[in-house]
Amino acid sequence: MGKFTRIPADTFEQIQTDAGILLYNFDPAAPDTVADKDIICPTTGGITAACVPSYSDMGEDVDNCPANLLDLKHLDSWDCSLQFNSLGTSPKSIRLALGAADIDGNDPTHIVPRKSLKTTDAQDVWWVGDRADGGMVAVCLKKALSTSGFSLKTTKSGKGNTSVTLTGHVTVDTQDEVPMEFWSAAPDSGGEVEETV
Repeated sequence: MGKFTRIPADTFEQIQTDAGILLYNFDPAAPDTVADKDIICPTTGGITAACVPSYSDMGEDVDNCPANLLDLKHLDSWDCSLQFNSLGTSPKSIRLALGAADIDGNDPTHIVPRKSLKTTDAQDVWWVGDRADGGMVAVCLKKALSTSGFSLKTTKSGKGNTSVTLTGHVTVDTQDEVPMEFWSAAPDSGGEVEETV
């Protein structure tokens, strides 16, 4: 066996398993207290969490400046999202997929899209998954708003699903924040988070 064929001793602790769940509310300090009412919807095909930076190269048009000179690199923004296929057709699931929409106060089975956006349309959404060691990994998408709209795909003899992309946002008051945060905790950490980014 070659000397560079090893894996880290804590590999087992680092592996994330299963699809995880989407939640309206979650407390990383008390991960065993998830309430059924906070589970957003059943999903299929897994969940993709992405947080991608966008950079400008301020030296790009400077004569004789090397490409990707770190001193002139500027971090412009972060594009953070959760993508998943929802099997949920509850009014709350449909409203979440639509983004700018309301559940009718007189008929809670009726979901009405709007032509205007309210700040209350955006809400924090959590993805929480298991670690192989029994711990948890969590992602919070801040001020999540559906940017993909509602698109229901049905099959002849299968389950219908809705493709949803939730995008994290900042506000005028939170311009310096990144709209996604991360947690990773061992099972016996007593609520203490091992690694926070």
